[in-house]
Amino acid sequence: MALFLLDHGAGNVQSLANSIRKLGYDFSWIYSPDDFHKASVLVFPGQGAFHTAIECLTERGLLEPLYNYIQSGKPYFGICIGMQILFASSAESPSTLGLGLIPCQMERFDDTTKPVPHMGWNTADPIDPDTLSISSSDHYYFVHSYRAKYDPEDNPEAAVWAHSTTQYGQEVFVSTVRKGNVFGAQFHPEKSGVAGLTVIDAWIKQSLAGHTPAEPSPRIPRPPKPQHSFTRRIIACMDVRANDEGDLIVTKGDQYDVREKSLTSVPLSNITAAVKTAGAVRNLGKPVALAARYFESGADELCLLNITSFRHSPLQDQPMLAVVRAAAERVFVPLTIGGGIKDTVDPDGTKRSAVEVAGAYFRVGADKVSIGSEAVYAVEKVREAGGRLDGSSAIETISKVYGSQAVVVSIDPKRVYVDPATYDGPYKDELVHGRPDGPENERGKAWWYQCTVSGGREARPVSAVQLAQGAQMLGAGEILLNSIDRDGTGLGFDRDLIGLVKRAVTIPVVASSGAGTKEHFVNVFIETGVEAALAAGIFHREEVGIQEVKLASRQAGINVR
Repeated sequence: MALFLLDHGAGNVQSLANSIRKLGYDFSWIYSPDDFHKASVLVFPGQGAFHTAIECLTERGLLEPLYNYIQSGKPYFGICIGMQILFASSAESPSTLGLGLIPCQMERFDDTTKPVPHMGWNTADPIDPDTLSISSSDHYYFVHSYRAKYDPEDNPEAAVWAHSTTQYGQEVFVSTVRKGNVFGAQFHPEKSGVAGLTVIDAWIKQSLAGHTPAEPSPRIPRPPKPQHSFTRRIIACMDVRANDEGDLIVTKGDQYDVREKSLTSVPLSNITAAVKTAGAVRNLGKPVALAARYFESGADELCLLNITSFRHSPLQDQPMLAVVRAAAERVFVPLTIGGGIKDTVDPDGTKRSAVEVAGAYFRVGADKVSIGSEAVYAVEKVREAGGRLDGSSAIETISKVYGSQAVVVSIDPKRVYVDPATYDGPYKDELVHGRPDGPENERGKAWWYQCTVSGGREARPVSAVQLAQGAQMLGAGEILLNSIDRDGTGLGFDRDLIGLVKRAVTIPVVASSGAGTKEHFVNVFIETGVEAALAAGIFHREEVGIQEVKLASRQAGINVR
């Protein structure tokens, strides 16, 4: 039997290909409508907007052949958008019709009590006895804003397709569907570590063996539980750049300075080694090897940030593409890539849009792209236009094609101190006041957080709150919140900054900068409610382990994978 993968042209399909190769299966690609006749087992992975998927399939002449393939009774596995197109439509683009096999419209999550997108690890509770190795004790990676409500009373025809359900906040939705030859997963098994690989393997084995699932069991209501099983994420970040010899390495700065310290700060006993390294880019390892180590250590997500090199390189000459491709072959959790995601120009003068650059990263295995300085300029432009969007920014163009969940905005703010007794400027509602029992150097002071660009070298007239809110308006799906003041200090996350931004937006926020102990993670989760926390140096130097952080979090009552 022939296993085929369908690439609709917009999304990360390489990660699934890597997963299937790791499991030891051979496969081919669907390139044209005629290829459907060769396929006896078909997987359609994908991410992105509902209308983009339907439009891409239609333009390539693949939509009708796909429908006919599914109707033929041959095994089909749709992942994320590959599952959503089985439904009648989506509120994301109501005028775009899906395949209509499942009589239900995808609706957006309610964001009044929780962040949207639903981004992170959650459980899936099987309904049918034939679980396809899905276990309610495992966690799977979800990243989506639209869901199919599980409602056996009001929509029994759709509920009969439900194979498992998941709860996010107080909403219970369909996380996998199965009926006859059709299987679909809202989560990404190819990004769900060992648990996800097990699901892929079980489905392929059953399909190649010609196994037909039993008729679905009767559907019963599943009211929401008091608490969902959604977890907080622990993210390992790698700042990648070329050293002075031109090799790509992982480095880490102290308040964004990645150079080794001068000899004046080095003890005499270490003077020989210091002579060789003084002023050099700090080298903490190779990016692919570190990424593999963090995956094996249980990191929930990895972030690769291209911090200074190649930012102005043309698309066809980005060494980071090779790094991402190699990392994706060894890592089966989400990868976020940052640096150089903007409009660029090839050596021959060919213009390349930000969405093309992002697409290149998605095709080699990235799941999300992080945008920094370009986001600041875009928000400034929107503010100058009185809040009007023109659709031209990298955030808008990428999220339109790939969905908001694919776009992260990285914010690099620093404190600006003002006189609390006299300040009456535009940021007075965002002022943070030093606590009487806080650090001595903060007592009696007040400050706001100003955004910067170019790696913190240039301050801009926009606050962290304004940037976060503007980024959400433009279509970003997540905020990566750094702190220049705390970067590399080990003093803990700036919880005042994080709480300020967390309260200002309804999309997920990742806390970054300053982690020095496992307790710092626990504190930021408890005090700010942030969805994820990120660290770099303490993980690279193995001062704190990822499992140490998770154990401390569990002991504090925080749900982690």
